[in-house]
Amino acid sequence: MGRHGACLSERRLAALLRGLLRAGAHGVSGLGNASADENWEFTSALFFAASVLTTTGYGHTVPVSDGGKIFCILYAAVGIPMTLVLLACLLQALMPVLSSRPVRYVQRRWGLPLAHVALGHALALGLATLALFILIPAICFWALEDHWNFLESVYFCFISLSTIGLGDYVPKGRSGPLLHELYELSITCYLLVGLLAMLLTLETVYQLREVRALFALFAPCRNLAQEDDQQDILAQDEFALATVSGSP
Repeated sequence: MGRHGACLSERRLAALLRGLLRAGAHGVSGLGNASADENWEFTSALFFAASVLTTTGYGHTVPVSDGGKIFCILYAAVGIPMTLVLLACLLQALMPVLSSRPVRYVQRRWGLPLAHVALGHALALGLATLALFILIPAICFWALEDHWNFLESVYFCFISLSTIGLGDYVPKGRSGPLLHELYELSITCYLLVGLLAMLLTLETVYQLREVRALFALFAPCRNLAQEDDQQDILAQDEFALATVSGSP
């Protein structure tokens, strides 16, 4: 501020304040030569990369230089499709283990209607996802963030896992540098695993016959009855194979 002299015109003062606000938004202190926070240590950069690849994009950490912006464009253009492919592969691998097999096992063991078992399983999976990735993390954020209440913590978890990422709430923690890095690393892992859990839950709900029938109202070209008949035939074949393989 020394180079501006003792007195500033209104226009120059407004420009100076705008510069200070922009610098503060990027973690640079306007009162000295050092930053109040290091925005680009490894864990912060990892958190930024995860928010880009999951399209959450909180906006609290952004590239400032032209080179950084160009790299971010190229990185997102390549990384987001690869992330979607990876998530699709993980869903394809996890759906039989966490969705199809438990439903078939309960249906065969207790002889319950398949539709009722699938509905109960989807409800249980949804409640588990709500508890493990919304409510429990919200309690943790409520305890660790000084100015967040419980509703704001739940709001942050939902906004993050739904990839909306408005950026009005960003976790900062209140610990030392080492624990702060561990905190950011934990949030990064939470974001990735929680997004996968949300996708798994949504895919399980979509597989319900009632939900697919609802979607068929908006897509009349799809023959839902034929798809259900095919799934019933496949289920009977799987059950017959399991019976033959299990017989002495």
